[in-house]
Amino acid sequence: MMRPRRGRLAASDVTQAAPVSRPVLDLSGRPEATSTEGKNAHLSWAARSDVGSVREHNEDSYLVDPPLFAVCDGMGGHAAGEVASSIAIRTLAEEAPKEADAQALGEAVEAANAAVIAGPSHGEGREGMGCTCTTCVITNDRMAVAHVGDSRLYLLHKGMLVRVTHDHSLVEELVDAGEITADEARTHPNRSWVTRALGSDPDMYADRFDVEVEAGERIIICSDGLSSMIEDAEIEDIAVSTASPSVCVDALVTAAIVAGGHDNVTCVVVDIVSDGTDEAAHTNAKRTALLFSLGGVIILAAVVIASVLLIGSFWYLSSSGDRVAVYQGVEGDFLGLPLSNLNYVSEVKVDDLPEALQDQLAEGIPVSSQENALATIDSYREQLAADQAEADETASAVGSTPSTTPNGEPITTPDGTSGTAITTDEPATTSEPVAGPMAKDETTPIAGGE
Repeated sequence: MMRPRRGRLAASDVTQAAPVSRPVLDLSGRPEATSTEGKNAHLSWAARSDVGSVREHNEDSYLVDPPLFAVCDGMGGHAAGEVASSIAIRTLAEEAPKEADAQALGEAVEAANAAVIAGPSHGEGREGMGCTCTTCVITNDRMAVAHVGDSRLYLLHKGMLVRVTHDHSLVEELVDAGEITADEARTHPNRSWVTRALGSDPDMYADRFDVEVEAGERIIICSDGLSSMIEDAEIEDIAVSTASPSVCVDALVTAAIVAGGHDNVTCVVVDIVSDGTDEAAHTNAKRTALLFSLGGVIILAAVVIASVLLIGSFWYLSSSGDRVAVYQGVEGDFLGLPLSNLNYVSEVKVDDLPEALQDQLAEGIPVSSQENALATIDSYREQLAADQAEADETASAVGSTPSTTPNGEPITTPDGTSGTAITTDEPATTSEPVAGPMAKDETTPIAGGE
């Protein structure tokens, strides 16, 4: 029966296996037998097609083109059924999606139907030929299925075999109506009558749906040459007890041939090695670690930027050499990196300032802004100029020159001693008489004479 889209398969769809003994048959060198196998990171597969024990030629075809797999069972006799199945496989290979898209896969099967119908007009096959088609595309944990006819797709889920597809056949309709059992359908005289196939109706519609799959599950696609010869219970037993797809397909084909091999037998077995969840978890872990690392870097960068902006808002006064200077930032360093930078060096000498102010400058004097820092230096400059002017005025008032220079250095007198040089505007005088000859132009009055 048709499975729900993206649904898990219910317990009622499961067939419990009974242990069976299987004969061993050498399949090597059999006529019209083909096989293939392979593996990639997500899937492991094998396929085999055998003419069987009764038919003279093989009308089945299969397609193994990961993630695309298909089985087509030809109808119409020699030079017709095999042509129809090969046309269908060729069209699927060209039209099927590369990802698990059930709608697109169904459309590819319908394109194969149109190609089979058009085949005779292009010199391929003959009128009335047709084929079944069961195909799937498996990507990660999703399998898209498209189906027409009585070929089948099974899923081995947790050791139990589930038939995923619904036969388009007369006996399946009788089973659905409750007129015969599933076991009776396998031996019913009309068991090969299909009610829907490629090549008969231009408006043919393919069943299509999605199924969730997981690592460890096995998919079996087969023609009715297998499902009509051995019961589902035996298919399950073989699927459970074989380790690899290649061993599984050989065992299934052998069982069908030993059971009579009345039809061509074709089987494709696909094991899901990885459904992508491990890779997704690893990718998510890497992405999470990367996001955490990136987040840490962003946070660190934000802290650094905020710190730089915060530090850049601080200003202080200190010294640069023997001059008063302005710095942006804060005093000190972090991991050897200075937390401030020199912004401006003034002409004001530190030594000209009071000792208390010199000590403050040695530790750094915080100011609110660059403008405030420059204004403070201006105040130092103005104070020094005022002090100098006051000193000059005091010295002028006492008629002396300062005993020291503005820098505090002592003034040396002409006689080599230190002290205050006294000056006067009065000429030097004396009370003592001056002895000595008179000048030739001077006369001295003579007392007592005429």
